[in-house]
Amino acid sequence: MPKPGATGITRIINAFGYSMRGIKAAYQHEAAFRQELALFIILAPAVFWLGNSGLEYAVLMGSLFLVLIVEILNSAIEAVVDRFGEELHELAGRAKDMGSAAVMFSLLNVLIIWSFIVYDRFFV
Repeated sequence: MPKPGATGITRIINAFGYSMRGIKAAYQHEAAFRQELALFIILAPAVFWLGNSGLEYAVLMGSLFLVLIVEILNSAIEAVVDRFGEELHELAGRAKDMGSAAVMFSLLNVLIIWSFIVYDRFFV
């Protein structure tokens, strides 16, 4: 059975509002998100200087967006874990460590993608 609630355009508008609240919360409460957003703002214009095609623009920009996406998911995991208590628990620590690892891999992804495209543009 479908759950009750808004449908159609009202649901889309509500979802957009929830998303904006999530971005605002990440910005206000997560220093890592602010740092990665600054990285995004600095590197995003370089996408159009460094890339040579629509595909390269998409890959470069997509790698930057992926970092923000993963950081927001990591922050959500941390918020849920913290909601259930500050005491140390193996599973809570594991969840937080895995979220952190996901962020690390997304940043490594940026480094690898940007390195390949810089190499191709300037050294080949």
